[in-house]
Amino acid sequence: MSTTQMLKGILDGCLLAIIKNKAVYGYELAEKLESYGFHSFSEGTIYPLLMRMQKEELVSSTLKKSTAGPRRKYYSLTAKGEAELVMFLKRWAHLQANVNRVLEYESETKGDEVVE
Repeated sequence: MSTTQMLKGILDGCLLAIIKNKAVYGYELAEKLESYGFHSFSEGTIYPLLMRMQKEELVSSTLKKSTAGPRRKYYSLTAKGEAELVMFLKRWAHLQANVNRVLEYESETKGDEVVE
């Protein structure tokens, strides 16, 4: 499984977390993800997610004037989006704890294995 496949389910939560802090436009989201080390996600990946999130009423959008070029669509979190972010954070903490337990246990017991 590639890193991209693993991250696709996590990307929604990351986008919601970024949007929670301030209204942002798609390219800005791609830049923000890049600054956090997510190099494999382009605007082409992000825009379909934002469109789906808008249909699910997790985010809303408004067009604002740009200092360079056409107006930009800025995304903001809705109350439903904030609730979804809270749920994502709970699921993430649970998943992270479980994965860490497996990795810690397996690294501790590695020395107990019989190698033939």
